[in-house]
Amino acid sequence: MMTDPMGDMLTRIRNASRVRHGETRCPASKLKLAVAQVLTKEGFLEGVSTEEQGKKSELVMALRYDDFGKSMIDSIQRVSKPGRRIYVGAAEVASVRNGLGMSILSTSKGVMCDRDARAEKVGGEVICEVW
Repeated sequence: MMTDPMGDMLTRIRNASRVRHGETRCPASKLKLAVAQVLTKEGFLEGVSTEEQGKKSELVMALRYDDFGKSMIDSIQRVSKPGRRIYVGAAEVASVRNGLGMSILSTSKGVMCDRDARAEKVGGEVICEVW
């Protein structure tokens, strides 16, 4: 039994980017799809799609690299974990690495990056940080 499916997805992305894979797959869920779409929108992933396999569906995430083959993701870390949830208010949403990275939040208005959360003045659960 998996206790942290989001942590598993982030680990799969981290491991695949370190060995220069073109894509990685993980079991799909609505939250994972929303996080992958935010990563795509912010330029860390090339794209994301879902594939149906019988009753189960999988997320297929295409990783993004620069012209020299370096991954766009230097690090991706889980912040809020099942054993310790981390919530921030609208005024407490901080930038990551002085704006070079981003955090992904699950808010009442959906999953969004820290910049969008500050613009909409909403807080929520900090899912992960990426830089």
